[in-house]
Amino acid sequence: MSGVDGRPILVTGGAGFIGSNLADRLAGEGHRVLVYDALSRPGVETNLDWLRSRHGDRVEAIVADIRDEGRLAEAAAGAGAVFHMAAQVAVTTSLVDPRDDFAINIVGTLNLLDALRTRNPEAPIVFASTNKVYGDLADIEFVAEGDRYVPGHAHVREHGIGEDRPLDFHTPYGCSKGAADQYVLDYARSYGLRSAVLRMSCIYGQRQMGTEDQGWVAHFLIRALEGRPITLFGDGRQVRDILDVSDAVDAYINTWHGIDAVGGRAFNLGGGPANAVSLRQLLAHIGRLLGRELDIDYSDWRAGDQRYFVADTRAAEAALGLGGKVPWRDGVARLARWLAEARGLPLPVAEEQAA
Repeated sequence: MSGVDGRPILVTGGAGFIGSNLADRLAGEGHRVLVYDALSRPGVETNLDWLRSRHGDRVEAIVADIRDEGRLAEAAAGAGAVFHMAAQVAVTTSLVDPRDDFAINIVGTLNLLDALRTRNPEAPIVFASTNKVYGDLADIEFVAEGDRYVPGHAHVREHGIGEDRPLDFHTPYGCSKGAADQYVLDYARSYGLRSAVLRMSCIYGQRQMGTEDQGWVAHFLIRALEGRPITLFGDGRQVRDILDVSDAVDAYINTWHGIDAVGGRAFNLGGGPANAVSLRQLLAHIGRLLGRELDIDYSDWRAGDQRYFVADTRAAEAALGLGGKVPWRDGVARLARWLAEARGLPLPVAEEQAA
């Protein structure tokens, strides 16, 4: 079995963190999966090898850049559905090279949309967007309470940031992902493309090769497991609603299956208030998992860094039929175990005691 019409499912960026987890789920459900990836990020070759070892010829790979209009159009033309995960993903990188960020995130997305418009207009497409489209939320008052920031607005404190929040692109990354987000929605409006957008908060989980600039949950765990110092930019009270990748994959697949009901809409996707955690709280939990104090340094705030972002997930849960989420403490412990095993490092203390 493949897509609804027997054709493979195209996953751009399918060797990346979220893309490889999505490709794994799809292939495990019997679909043929076409992974389109430039393999430009460290570690993604390992993810592709993992997919091939698990699923054999059910997973096919095209090693190419989404700026390669011809190859991308050919891949899109034969797809039964498309998940567009390929992107330049770091705010810091976008500040260093905004033109490259523009070309990957905007031009690459437009290449894909136009290929579908002209060659495969019935294929659904689900786009991976970001909470950065809402900017720094500077108009909302945030108060430091203990080791975290909390919003002064009672509704935001209870539910988080909803899709009715005005868009406010900050940094080249925010601009490029935000523009791509709007192109995807407008191609539904202008051309009838069966498209939808998921604006993600911080996704974490297995197969995340975290760096200081992106994938910070895994980055903190890797540094802690290796006994290396961890740098916090700002005061560490920043709050994010973190979501286990298995829950994110559920949302992507449900969006695809429900595209005729949710096409043309954007949904916030995150852990929600129940999985909101500050950087300090996360590091304290990691310290407990490892049974020791962590080496933590502080540095200046970075451009575009939000003091608080928690997604209001009620619209996504209702429209996409999403179930309960993995509690963040359980998910982080599971990721710590996977990272330790993958890197040949001692298991976290909590895992050793359970063995």
